[in-house]
Parts: sequence; C-alpha cells; structure tokens
Amino acid sequence: MQRQLTLDLGTPPPATFDNFFATGNHELVTRLRELEGALAAGPLADRTFYVWGEPGSGRSHLLHALVHESHGAARFLSPQSALNAFGFDPRVTLYAVDDCDRLSAAQQIALFNLFNEVRATPAAALVAAGNAAPIALDVRDDLRTRLGWGLVFHLQPLTDESKAAVLRHAAHERGLVLADDVPDYLLRRYRRDMPSLMALLDELDRFSLETKRAVNTNLIRDVLQTRSLPFPDDPYASPNDLSGDLLTPGSGFIPSDNDPTRFK
Repeated sequence: MQRQLTLDLGTPPPATFDNFFATGNHELVTRLRELEGALAAGPLADRTFYVWGEPGSGRSHLLHALVHESHGAARFLSPQSALNAFGFDPRVTLYAVDDCDRLSAAQQIALFNLFNEVRATPAAALVAAGNAAPIALDVRDDLRTRLGWGLVFHLQPLTDESKAAVLRHAAHERGLVLADDVPDYLLRRYRRDMPSLMALLDELDRFSLETKRAVNTNLIRDVLQTRSLPFPDDPYASPNDLSGDLLTPGSGFIPSDNDPTRFK
C-alpha cells in the first residue's frame, strides 16, 4: 500500500502551454493558445494547421495542451483512435490529430473527409501533426495536399540550454529538487532527446520518493544500474545508446506514443 501511494505522488503533470518551452516557436504557441477564442469571435481565416518536427520536438505535447486547455468540445485523434472517432461532429470545435504519418489507409481517408468538413464549418478548426513537412509526408496524395493548404509550422529543436531549463521546470512541477549539476550531467552522459530525458526524469522522481534520497548524480547512476539501462560510463555502449534519438526496446523507458509528458 505504501509503495502505491509513493507512485501516485510521482504522477507527471498534464501537458499545457505553460509547461511547453516555446523557444523559437512563439508564433505557433500563441496561435494555438488563442485559437479557441478566435473561433468564437469569428470568422477566422486560418482554421487548419499542420505542425511537424523531429522526434522530441514537442508536437504531441502541443496537441495535448490544445485539448487539455479547451473550454469547449475538443477531440484528440491518433493512430490508436477508433475509425469512427474521425467522423465529423458539429458539437466539436477543435480537432487535434497526432502522428498523421502513422495513420492507417482507412484513417487517412477518414481524416481527408474530416478535413473537408472542418474547412466547410466556420466554427471548427483542425490541428494536425506529423514527422515531416507535408510535401515529404508518407500519406495519400490528396491528404498530403490538404494538410499543406493551411498554416504549416516547423517546430524548432531545443538548444542544450533550453533542454536543461525544461528538465528543471518539469522537476519543479513534480516537487522534485534536482542538484544543480544534474541537468548538465544528463545532457553530457545520457541520451539527449527529450522523450528519453523526460522518461528518465519520471523514473528518478519515483526512485527518489521510494528511497527518500535526493536527486543527484549518484542517484542517477544507481537508477541506470537498477533499471538495466546503458550506463553512461559503459565502454561497450554504442553512441546511439548514450546520445542518439533512438530508444532501446525493453528498457522500460519507452514512452507511450501519445503520453503528453514525453515531448514527442
């Protein structure tokens, strides 16, 4: 029972616009934050958005924030959504569609139809996200064309300084105190992509609560050893193990595709 209580205390906070670091992406964040209000004020010329970026750029975070902070009816869609969820509903004002590049053939057709319905409905908006620019997106030609019709934003990657700031902010939201050298240590000695770093932060949070230890470099080393992750000083670890964008299958740190805390 005590262990379950400890794990509950370490639950990561939801994705919001406030805990998204907008470095280089201020225009997009501002437009998404104000989208619902602009729709209500109407008519709004720009009601369809396509957001793309590299793994860890935060596109899923922004979509979850859009839905989470909506005051009306909003719907989040992804490859895991049922096909009928892609149907147009006049009660829904905001549609957020993640991982367009991974949609099934049937889902792509449904999204194409949904896009057309939204374009024909002044009170509705659609924000889609994928891993490449529309012209390079691996989807149906007609859907690729539609996604390129509206506003297209390329999420700019975070600098190392911004990544360190994100880690400190995320730790603060969890009530977690990091030693001053922890963010820099993680960036130098562990994978540098945000999904891996945020997953490790979640694990450090849980381990710290369970063991009642401060989060410092010694704790990090113990967590990496305990969880059988590539150890930073392991001479046999490959470069991708330590600093690449790839997550190791079976490591226990692979985030779910649409977990809002993973900065995908």
